[in-house]
Amino acid sequence: MEKLSSPKITKEIVNKYGFKFSKSLGQNFLIDENIIYKIIEGSQITKEDIIVEVGPGIGTLTQYLADKAEKVLAIEIDKSLIPILEETLKDYENVEVINSDVLDLDLKGLIENKFPDRKVKVVANLPYYVTTPIIMKFLEEEVPVKDIVVMVQKEVADRLKAKPKTKDYGSLSVAVQYYCEPEIITRVPKSVFIPNPNVESTVIRLKVLENPKVNVKDKKVFLNVVRASFAKRRKTLLNSLSFSDFELSKDEIKKILKASNIDSNRRGESLTIQEFAILSNNISSIL
Repeated sequence: MEKLSSPKITKEIVNKYGFKFSKSLGQNFLIDENIIYKIIEGSQITKEDIIVEVGPGIGTLTQYLADKAEKVLAIEIDKSLIPILEETLKDYENVEVINSDVLDLDLKGLIENKFPDRKVKVVANLPYYVTTPIIMKFLEEEVPVKDIVVMVQKEVADRLKAKPKTKDYGSLSVAVQYYCEPEIITRVPKSVFIPNPNVESTVIRLKVLENPKVNVKDKKVFLNVVRASFAKRRKTLLNSLSFSDFELSKDEIKKILKASNIDSNRRGESLTIQEFAILSNNISSIL
């Protein structure tokens, strides 16, 4: 069938099946081939690649992914889209659709069983209401992924790529940059979706590092330190960490900060990922 990037074809499919867009599932279908080509180019897909797509919708991006990749595993939560995907992807033998909530899946086990000793690429127009949990699931659960190329809300992309001492820099910036090297591929206007979303979008590539950017004694402690440091942005590190789950006294935290060569009056937004690693390692040493 014709490519679904055509607004006319998309509308015909939606009307044929009487499909109703769900705001709660963040459903906005892409109808611009130029944006799709930028996603494909930014993903650097080859015929040796296995692609995991989260939220294929009616299969618009999926068709282009299937043309380029060895295999596409598309995970769709909305069961009403499954018969549509069966039609729109019927000519693609290298596509498998799973009707499930990606957050409920054992992704690591699923991929290791289906594709032993292989790493996958994640390429998706993510539902904006669960962007962060999905990205962190792939990273924290050590799913065998080499690249994550996703369309997300512009503000989220800015946070993913943010540097210290900027307004967008926060716990998500540090957590993602611990695992990945972020790169903006393209900005995306509201007008290229049906229906138009209320926000601007960005396609971002997260190049997953072979080894995390910094060495930490305990990854869980590291991430907890990061989250606690940004929990209340106006508080100093001394106060933020005093109210964390570590159950350390202010005097203990003062000593740890001094040993880490970090002024206790600094705020989390001023720390580099390397400083967070030193701080968390010193906390790990006494827990």
